[in-house]
Amino acid sequence: MRVLVTGGVRSGKSSYAEGLLADKGAVTYVTPGYPADPQADPEWAARVAAHKLSRPHTWTTLETLDVAEALRTVDGPVLVDCLGTWLTRQLDAEGWDAPRDHLQAVIGDRTAELAAAASGHPGPLVIVTNEVGWGVVPEHRSGRIFTDLLGWTNQAVARALDDVVLVVAGRTLHL
Repeated sequence: MRVLVTGGVRSGKSSYAEGLLADKGAVTYVTPGYPADPQADPEWAARVAAHKLSRPHTWTTLETLDVAEALRTVDGPVLVDCLGTWLTRQLDAEGWDAPRDHLQAVIGDRTAELAAAASGHPGPLVIVTNEVGWGVVPEHRSGRIFTDLLGWTNQAVARALDDVVLVVAGRTLHL
């Protein structure tokens, strides 16, 4: 089982993704790119802490920006939540003001590496992402870059997996 779960903010996509792996015992929950300084974003730190407490005790949390490496090294079931966070942290590292063609090239390469690692992952894999096709995105350079890059990332990862599930208001549709 290798599934991409997509939906809007508060759609129920993460809960649905967790349910897909609920009976798998030891699961590695990959949180992409936790901020280096949790004090800089206390709301984010509180969300991560609350999510950790809600997961089964057999689940391990791995906070890393290098999701591809995690997928290459973890043999068992993995849940990655979420590609929107992964992309945000990638853009933070590169600089949001970097030239668009540079960002497209760098993120494109990292996305290809991530998709290849997802395709080759030996265990059950569920990856959560935000669906940007319907989202409200600010009409400025950063918003357009984020939307474009996440849309392309979602497409590349979807091609590498077996199934895509859209979650809207807690309801699911297999695409």
